[in-house]
Amino acid sequence: MTELHTALRGRATRRSFLLSSAALALLSALPAGAPLAQEPVSGGSVTINIGNEPPVLVLIAHTSGQAVYVSGKITEGLLTYDLDFNPQPQLATEWSVSDDGLSYRFKLREGVKWHDGEPFTAEDVAYSILALREHHPRGAATFSSVSEARVHGPHDVELILSQPAPFLLSALAASESPIVPKHLYEGTNPADNPHTYAPVGTGPFVFGEWVRGSHIILRRNPDYWDQPKPYLDQIIYRFIGDPAAAVAALETGEVQISTAAIPLTEIDRLQQDGRFGFETRGNGYGNGISRAEFNLDNEYLANLKVRQAIAHAIDRDVLVETVYRGYAKPIYGPINPNLTRFYEPDLPTYEYDLAKAEALLDEAGYPRGADGKRFPLIVDLQSPALTTRQTGEYVVQALNSIGIDAQLRSQDYAAAVKRVYTDRDFDLAIEGMSNLFDPTVGVQRLYWSKNFKIGLPFSNGANYNSPEADRLLEAAAIEVDPEKRKALFTEFQKQVIADLPAIDLVAPDSFVIYDKRVLDHTVSVDGIGSNGATIHLAAS
Repeated sequence: MTELHTALRGRATRRSFLLSSAALALLSALPAGAPLAQEPVSGGSVTINIGNEPPVLVLIAHTSGQAVYVSGKITEGLLTYDLDFNPQPQLATEWSVSDDGLSYRFKLREGVKWHDGEPFTAEDVAYSILALREHHPRGAATFSSVSEARVHGPHDVELILSQPAPFLLSALAASESPIVPKHLYEGTNPADNPHTYAPVGTGPFVFGEWVRGSHIILRRNPDYWDQPKPYLDQIIYRFIGDPAAAVAALETGEVQISTAAIPLTEIDRLQQDGRFGFETRGNGYGNGISRAEFNLDNEYLANLKVRQAIAHAIDRDVLVETVYRGYAKPIYGPINPNLTRFYEPDLPTYEYDLAKAEALLDEAGYPRGADGKRFPLIVDLQSPALTTRQTGEYVVQALNSIGIDAQLRSQDYAAAVKRVYTDRDFDLAIEGMSNLFDPTVGVQRLYWSKNFKIGLPFSNGANYNSPEADRLLEAAAIEVDPEKRKALFTEFQKQVIADLPAIDLVAPDSFVIYDKRVLDHTVSVDGIGSNGATIHLAAS
């Protein structure tokens, strides 16, 4: 058992809480993998519980968390990534970047066929990259610098950029940037194309069936280009969201891998069972954080001293210990510690100090009234997940302790997203956000003034507008020197900490649980979201 697994076991014996499905989804959608443990045996079936049913099965125009586990097993990407985030061949076998960062050229794998028998060519890649730029919620930013996808031959494609995009080579995994068949998508809206729901890809698994409300079945592609892979005959996806039912499904053998929420009261027992493993790697494409976002259009929250007072009233250590039961790290800036290339541990902080909070509110012109209250605020929850609710409850208590009349408001996920980004009818929102694989893609969207757009979800909901933050973000987006780029992101973090459009709270830990008879299920940065070609069952 690893040191981290030992720590998990020790914590679980004295703590109980329910990890949110969003947190667990983030972890299993990324890097995790061990070397091949034995000569793979072909055959068999593996069932994966992904908690909630996805809205689509291919991520050409969507960012659904649950679809991450399905999409990359059918449609592939140009590249995959090892556990250290080094790019590895998938549909591209060679690649090069020009010295000025304005040309990315890919030699493509020959002899690959789509599941319908048509040949895979550079035309498919060119179409897909431009479709991602136009239709994908994140691809619009990721590929915004791509001015042209130039086809040089059937297996040779070049992306021409208008300005450098140093993050681009990290964005080409199947779960983020799938390559789809041009002959089935051209002339359609990818979001509505029937093959987004019944996919045709180049991957190791072929779409079998999707019985709504029940399951998805993927079957082995006998003509896969990387023979003898895949080893499994099929993968079945279940949608068991109830935590108790999810545990029961593991214990009875109905499910062999679970990315769904599991009560931590069950973790120690499941570890002692001996049948189950706990994969804590595989998060390189998610890197989730919990944050409290201010609506800067609110008359009270527009005052920086009010926001500073709220920051001084929140004790992150309490959140880590009481809400996350030790399964999280406190953070003071918007970048997850797992993004080691960009994380800066030495940032300014607002120490927990209720007296300072009270003084700041007085200075802001909001003294306590005869009833002890200063002004009202509503705290909205992005989702009804237990950790989100408990965080909101703690924040409400913290605000009330300094005289702010705070009330908690909960709604379903879709209604909460509409409230914040379309209606803008909120004061303070408790949110989970993903840093993704690079701050330009995962963090910039939350703070860039040009990303304040009514109706655009998971964007600059605060309506934060800082010319200096914009300058730093825009410079980092095109800076090709890694050290200079990190320095720009460090200065950006200091700027937003000073301006305080949001309070970054914690980076939750995450893991998936699996039957130890299932081997090599997480061998790349995608984790369970990888193509699954290496998954096999232990010889009986």
